Amino acid sequence: MEPRIDQLWPEFLDDLGDDEIVADLAAPGGPWLRVNFVSSVDGAATTAGVSGGLGDASDKRMFELLRRVSDVVLVGAGTVRDEGYGPLRVSDESAAWRVGRGLPPHPVFAIVSGSLDLDPTSTIFTEAPVLPVIVTTNRATAAKLAAFDGLADVIVAGQTSVDMPLALAGLHERGLLHVLNEGGPSLFGSLAAAGAVDELCLTVAARLEAGNARRISHGDLDVPVQLELGRVLRHESTLLLRYTRAVPEPVEGA
Repeated sequence: MEPRIDQLWPEFLDDLGDDEIVADLAAPGGPWLRVNFVSSVDGAATTAGVSGGLGDASDKRMFELLRRVSDVVLVGAGTVRDEGYGPLRVSDESAAWRVGRGLPPHPVFAIVSGSLDLDPTSTIFTEAPVLPVIVTTNRATAAKLAAFDGLADVIVAGQTSVDMPLALAGLHERGLLHVLNEGGPSLFGSLAAAGAVDELCLTVAARLEAGNARRISHGDLDVPVQLELGRVLRHESTLLLRYTRAVPEPVEGA
């Protein structure tokens, strides 16, 4: 049985079905970058070093539905290793939903690694249902690039560090417009610094972690990014929040 999720705001709706949740996640026709994270009430993005332990059944349900509506899932290589990612496949229900709307059964898995420190024998590549994408830089050696021939579509974006606008442009050129970032904090921070984040879906787990766990984003921002609350969902004491980037108000007389 799916965990019950109620909508608290902007209006109360009880026991939402998948279609009701997904309808609110429809992205505009053009490029759109959505970030999905889970955090404890006191701001920890991980427990025992990984985020998976923070999420409950409602977070996992939302996790699946966000993948359902995405063209590509973008993840940093460190998070791929830490969280134990395998080949990216959605559920049978999500695959059927996608096919019914003219989409491939599964979204593309895109991994960001500036040095291309990835294992070409990993099942992420050898058992992928659709050709993965690797985003890297000119630091990647010719030998490393050659190791992924036929296993991944490689985007070289930047000299020594990943140029996020260039990386996203490479995804968009491949028709991958609706991007879902699942971490990690450094990649989220880089995307925010590039002004690329359109939406944040944040699950707030009803627990205190304390300790020295990282926050959901890490890095430097010249100017804070203002967000607007779009929706509040609840499962028991867990909150599932959706924010979008605030549209600046027009300057009078401009």
